[in-house]
Amino acid sequence: MTQSTLPSAAPPLLDVRRLKMHFPVHTGVLIQRVAGTVKAVDDVSFTVAQGETLGLVGESGCGKTTTGRCILHLNRHTGGEIRFEGQDLARLDAAGLRAARRKLQVIFQDPYSSLNPRMTLGQIVGEGPSVHGLTRPGKETRERVAELMSLAGLSPNLASRYPHELSGGQRQRVGIARALSMNPSFIVCDEAVSALDVSIQAQIINLLEDLQDRLGLTYLFIAHDLSVVRHISDRVAVMYLGKIMELAPSALLYRAPLHPYTRALLSAVPIPDPAVEATREHVLLHGEVPSPLNPPSGCVFHPRCPMASEVCREQIPEFQEKAPGHWAACHHA
Repeated sequence: MTQSTLPSAAPPLLDVRRLKMHFPVHTGVLIQRVAGTVKAVDDVSFTVAQGETLGLVGESGCGKTTTGRCILHLNRHTGGEIRFEGQDLARLDAAGLRAARRKLQVIFQDPYSSLNPRMTLGQIVGEGPSVHGLTRPGKETRERVAELMSLAGLSPNLASRYPHELSGGQRQRVGIARALSMNPSFIVCDEAVSALDVSIQAQIINLLEDLQDRLGLTYLFIAHDLSVVRHISDRVAVMYLGKIMELAPSALLYRAPLHPYTRALLSAVPIPDPAVEATREHVLLHGEVPSPLNPPSGCVFHPRCPMASEVCREQIPEFQEKAPGHWAACHHA
């Protein structure tokens, strides 16, 4: 990417530049050697403005969660830069990284395994502020926990309960309260609603949008369900095999997708009108997603692309701005 993907000239809150996360694959027991490299994230660039929600979508295994983990510094990226509030996270010392991490929080996918079953809800939500010295133990922490639980739509009276006593939707609200406890400015929502019932998904999405308006939050919303992403995202980035294929404002991407992979994903989203569903075109992709251990040459999508040509097999398409605010990595877009 040669220029900002932001629609305005304002400096981005998060600026990801040519991000790479490659995992070595070892063979042998006593004497190990590197047999290959899994390119989980390969040359990914995007920006997220203050107060924006960027949706990151794609099939399972395309690198969405790894991208989020790199931003949170849970994985140390092997290439590129991650700039948060103008600072390169990889260059921060321990104190600087600790301060940055307070502003970078995550809501995990599974509300069942992401909460410590041996801790009460009050302990789970109050642990972060206590450890970082944001509240003093005792009454101040209890008051902060009650405030956070109310923000997340939970009764403060549940603070003495354990996670197993709650429903899935309530547990996810605890995860949201825990993320809010550090007064963050940026939250990675890693498949935050995919494990929930459809009716509960709508409640959680409405809650996230309300919290964004009230607290000025910025989201990276990772998901594989395009219909969910459409309702919450300002812009959407589509990933495939570790690379971003397309990035555009949400309404534009759903109305006029440029990349054949995006068109295939959108054609698989059901429309709740039998007459329209019966007449619209469905794009079928043949074959399986290639292994990130041995990705195809040229465009990584070319083995499954109905528009592939010789240039697609030989040259990696540059991620370019095809129209104002509409970016795509395709030779034929």
